[in-house]
Amino acid sequence: MMADLPIAIILLVFACAGGVICVSGVFMTGLADKLADRTGLGEAIVGGVILGAATSLSGTVVSVTAALDGRASLAFSNSVGGIAAQTAFLAFADLMFRRANLEHAAAEVTNIVQGILLVLLLLIPMAALVTPEFTILAIHPASFLIPVVYIAGLFVCRSVQEEPMWRPVKTKETREDTPDDEDEQTASKTTLRLGLEFGGLMAVMGLSGWLIAQSGSALTDRLGISASLVGALLTATVTSLPELVTTLAAVRRGALQLAVGGIIGGNTFDTLFLTAADVSYREGSLYHAATNQDYFWVVTAALMTTCLLAGLVVRERSGPAGIGFDSLSLLGIYLGAIALQVLAF
Repeated sequence: MMADLPIAIILLVFACAGGVICVSGVFMTGLADKLADRTGLGEAIVGGVILGAATSLSGTVVSVTAALDGRASLAFSNSVGGIAAQTAFLAFADLMFRRANLEHAAAEVTNIVQGILLVLLLLIPMAALVTPEFTILAIHPASFLIPVVYIAGLFVCRSVQEEPMWRPVKTKETREDTPDDEDEQTASKTTLRLGLEFGGLMAVMGLSGWLIAQSGSALTDRLGISASLVGALLTATVTSLPELVTTLAAVRRGALQLAVGGIIGGNTFDTLFLTAADVSYREGSLYHAATNQDYFWVVTAALMTTCLLAGLVVRERSGPAGIGFDSLSLLGIYLGAIALQVLAF
C-alpha cells in the first residue's frame, strides 16, 4: 500500500516517523538515568542493555520487516549500517563535551568489555560468509550463536562491574557514576511507573520503525536506489537517531558512562537484528544472500569499534578541536565509508 502513495507522502511518513523516534529518545534518556540510580545497576549497564535495546527497537522492526518481504540486503545493511552510524555519533558527543575528551572522562571498564564483545559479534557474520551455506529450518547456525554470545557477554559485563580486576586512573576530568538527586516530580513516581513509561515509549518507537521500513522499501522501488545504500545510509541512520539524541542528552546531564555505554550497548544489541532478520528471511541464509556492499559496513563498523576501544584504553585528555584521536578517526572512517559506498559501488 505504501508503494502506491506519491513520493512526497512517502518522504513525509519517513520524516515524521524519524521525528517521533527522536522525541521519544529524549524522554527515554531521562527515564533510563533514573532507573540506573533506582535499581543500582549503574549507567554503563543500563545504558548498554536497557537504553541500548530500547532505542534499537525501531531498527529491529525495520530489519525484520524487510526480511519478511524478502529484502535481504536492506535487512542486513540496516543492522550493520546502524552500528557504524551510532559509533560516529560519539564524535559529536565528544565535540559537545568541552571539559575533556569524552572517552577520557567517561572511563569505565564495562564499556571496554562491551566493545570487545561487539567486535566478537561482528566477526560472526563474517565467519558465516566464508563457510558453506548450511541452514536449519532456513536459519543459519550463526543466528543461533549470536544471541548466545550476546547473553554470555552481558554476564561477563555484570561480573566485571561487580568485581573489576582493572580500574581506570582517576583524574580531575574523570566523571564517576554517582546517583543524581531526584526532583520532586520524579521522586513521586514509583520505579514501576518509570518502567511503564519507558515501555510505552518503546512501543511508540516500534511502530515508527515499521513505518520507516515500509516507506524505505517503497523509496527503494520507486527511485531505483540500491537496497544496501538505503539500508546503511537512510533507514539505519534515521533509526539510529535515538542514539544520537540520547547520547547528546546524556552528556548534557553529565551522565557520561550512560552516553558511551548507550552507544556501545546499542551496537551490540543491533547485532541481534541479524538473528531476527535471518529467522524472518525464509529464502535461505541471510548471510549468503547479503552482498559485498552490505559486508562493507561490517568491516567499517569493526574498524570504528577498534578505534573507539583504543580511545577508551589510551584516554587522551584532549586533541585537535578539543576531541581525541579516536573521535577524529571515527569521523574519518565513517565519512570515507560513505564516499566509497556512493562512488565506488
